[in-house]
Amino acid sequence: MGHSDQRRGFLAAGYGRPGERFRLAAFPAGGPGSGPASQGMSWAPVGRRWAVVTAWNPGGRRASGEHNETAQRTLSQRWKGAALDGLNGEGAWAEPALILLDAPLTEALRLGREFDQAAILYGVGRRVALVWLNRGRTRIERYWAAPVGGSGEARPV
Repeated sequence: MGHSDQRRGFLAAGYGRPGERFRLAAFPAGGPGSGPASQGMSWAPVGRRWAVVTAWNPGGRRASGEHNETAQRTLSQRWKGAALDGLNGEGAWAEPALILLDAPLTEALRLGREFDQAAILYGVGRRVALVWLNRGRTRIERYWAAPVGGSGEARPV
């Protein structure tokens, strides 16, 4: 899968927990100036750091269910802080993920790289970055976490 295909996939995907799903959006729900309220994301009150990391399908290539499940268990063991079970994507590309609570960015990046992920999400409140990890280089695109069903087309800001 090429980078532009991966990027489209990340921008189209939903993230979060059942009943608390969000998408990446150019503006906060309600449009510019509506503020960073954490509606629909109980783990992301204003000012709280969090990250979404998965161990599934390293390198953007489909892996066996057994490999993915083993890798996800290992990821859960590597993270020593509080976490919630989450889900990245929908349908055929739905992947279990961890929502790392109060995560330092350096630790989220380390875990993403350790499990050969193309990108992770890193947030503070409802402000969220899509952090690309390709070839050891880090690139950041900034977004808002908009509850699924909210407004805001995904574009970098």
